[in-house]
Amino acid sequence: MIGEFMIGNGKMIFRVSTKLRDKGSFLCGSAQGFLNLFALAVFFIPLGEALANPAQLASKREALTIGQAECVRQGWQRIGFESSGLRRWVLWKGPEGLWRRGAIIILHGGGGGAEHFCSGGRLVRPQIEFAKEALVRGYAVFALEATNDKVKDDKGRPCGKRFDFSLLDRPNIDLPYIGHVITNIVPSRRPGNSAPGIFMAGLSTGGYMTIRAASYFDDKITAFAPVSAGDPFNTAQNCDSRLSPRKSAKGILYDVQSGKQINERHACSRSGYVEKPAPRTKALSYKLFHHESDGIVDLSCMRKAEATLENMGYRNAGSHLIESNRRRNALWHLWLRRYNKPILNFFDLAGRKSTRK
Repeated sequence: MIGEFMIGNGKMIFRVSTKLRDKGSFLCGSAQGFLNLFALAVFFIPLGEALANPAQLASKREALTIGQAECVRQGWQRIGFESSGLRRWVLWKGPEGLWRRGAIIILHGGGGGAEHFCSGGRLVRPQIEFAKEALVRGYAVFALEATNDKVKDDKGRPCGKRFDFSLLDRPNIDLPYIGHVITNIVPSRRPGNSAPGIFMAGLSTGGYMTIRAASYFDDKITAFAPVSAGDPFNTAQNCDSRLSPRKSAKGILYDVQSGKQINERHACSRSGYVEKPAPRTKALSYKLFHHESDGIVDLSCMRKAEATLENMGYRNAGSHLIESNRRRNALWHLWLRRYNKPILNFFDLAGRKSTRK
């Protein structure tokens, strides 16, 4: 059994469900008296709270971050549930009425957060604009949240706040989490007669995880669009904190075949592809988005991901590459405004094709 706690739009709803289907829900509180208490609480905690454990609804509190609170103020909702023994969260918002285009699951980059698709400063503004445009077009948007220091490398060193994209000889933390979002969270929130398509997009290591998850759940995903990402099947992590000044995303990523860090020129060899760990059930389409001067993930690593996915039998819709003669820079690794409309146009087209089948 999985318990879910949702907060947003001035009400709290608690759901108890199996992994695949809700068995019921009840309204915990939406009266004006509760809203008054809720408003008062804003002065002491960041604009609302979610309770940690369904068995402790009356006592244990987990406050929203400042960024999440801003998202809730804008009408987003935060859902909490247990997955692989860990407390996990999703921020989501739907369009008015039916989901005319379906749902988009989006994954932040290393050290980031789900709230960066609905709140934040200049560097994440293109991500916020992407989510807003998706809602206008009729997509529901589900922003996922990575764990912090729960993902570990092959030596057991914590990797900071990253999704668990690597192929390691241990249970994966994020595939069950993403699977629950796909098979339970999204269907339980989808209004009747809405478009059924589910799309995925992710930035940086969130893009690596997008490839890993979309190929793992390829019978449930309509199309996917990794941004500034490489090949998760042939990339490993060394999370020794001494190798990088970043504490929120520790260590380095390197290509398994060449041994080079992914930010080095021509870091990723085009050989040594591995087979997908689960059998492919359909040939879904993908489109990779990348800047030629990306100083974090070399273009060769994007090309390797493209080749690996083709080798696995998925349909390449043609990469979206921003050509550049500029000096390589970490800023070109970010989610750029120029990606937004092409990603959504790709999802629009993939959704129309899937409904004609």
